[in-house]
Amino acid sequence: MNKSLKILAISLVLASGAGASQAGCVTGAVVGGVAGHVAGHHALLGAAAGCVVGHEMAVKKKRRLAAERAARAQQAQGQWNAPH
Repeated sequence: MNKSLKILAISLVLASGAGASQAGCVTGAVVGGVAGHVAGHHALLGAAAGCVVGHEMAVKKKRRLAAERAARAQQAQGQWNAPH
């Protein structure tokens, strides 16, 4: 249990200075590490898998937000160019 707390503390420190996709990796690693530890002392495997999944989820969210922002900008541009 002490090892898990050390991993959690280090992960939280790293997450505080990370970018969006890096934070997804760190968050996923923390969750995966805890789940792996509980599932049979496989914290490192869980952390690695969680990092990959968290990073992918963060990238997908970033792309979705960018697409929504572009759609809103295009819609706003269309409203300004509409004939009155």
